[in-house]
Amino acid sequence: MNRARWSKEIEEDLILLIKDWLRQAGRTQSDLCQSLSLPSTRMSTLIDFLKKDFVSGGIPKIATRLCEIEAIWENDTAKKSNKNGVQIKTSGQLDLLDKICDDLSKIKFNN
Repeated sequence: MNRARWSKEIEEDLILLIKDWLRQAGRTQSDLCQSLSLPSTRMSTLIDFLKKDFVSGGIPKIATRLCEIEAIWENDTAKKSNKNGVQIKTSGQLDLLDKICDDLSKIKFNN
């Protein structure tokens, strides 16, 4: 199986994806880094962490990791809303990440 190699272009695209995803999810880079138990909230620390996922499983592994974080956030939101007697369903973003993961798993990276 051909695996893509990490490149500056992949890194830049990933940064843009993360920033857009966080904005859509109403979360911050700090929230994401805390969810991943990273020692710093700097983008470079986050990218280094996700690069390790990329090396071991490519873009699909990164997408899976982000889907896991989205599920944790959704669960936390549901718990908070249940305490307040309000039901909020935020599965839209998780569905989008699942679709991205499915789509990416069909791509053969030749870099």
